[in-house]
Amino acid sequence: MSSVTAVPIAPTKRSALVWLWLGIVVAIAGAAALAWVGTSTPAVMAAIPNAKFLATNKLTPGVTETASGLQIQTITEGTGASPTDSDVAVVLYKGMLRNGKEFDASQQPTPLPVGGMISGFSEALKLMKKGGKYRIWIKPELGYGSQPKTDPQTGAVGIPGNSVLIFEVELLEFLPMSVYQQMMQQQMGGGMPGGAPPPPPGN
Repeated sequence: MSSVTAVPIAPTKRSALVWLWLGIVVAIAGAAALAWVGTSTPAVMAAIPNAKFLATNKLTPGVTETASGLQIQTITEGTGASPTDSDVAVVLYKGMLRNGKEFDASQQPTPLPVGGMISGFSEALKLMKKGGKYRIWIKPELGYGSQPKTDPQTGAVGIPGNSVLIFEVELLEFLPMSVYQQMMQQQMGGGMPGGAPPPPPGN
């Protein structure tokens, strides 16, 4: 018999097999847990403090942060000039919390006074261009601060205090406030001066 094939190979101990199978089971369980976390990212991220969430979010490709701390990401690039505080922006929007809960959304193109919005939303509008789509993250200091926003009819809290607000916004058009007011007066037959746009999102 060859000396090579004659060399004895120590048999595998039963305890080693047990540990091997335990290792496989743990690996499978870990993979399953990782997959579950991947499908529940908003819930997981909601547990992270605002500062850490925003610090991580601004590292996302395409996200830029302004000097005020507003974060904005261009989904579709618009063209031309941007609105100013004296303009009315016509937009489609959806507002969400960090846990993914939607608290407000436009049902149709909605006129909003650029200078009359919460500061973070106003700043974001002035960075947008007509035809563009954007995602913005507004920290509490640029939004509603520590005060919760409640539904005036039901009294239910729609936006908890110290919430980071996440909006998806499409800027369809914008025009001077004076032109918008004239259009409103014409539509109403001149009966109601001013024609003020609706309140900001979340109100």
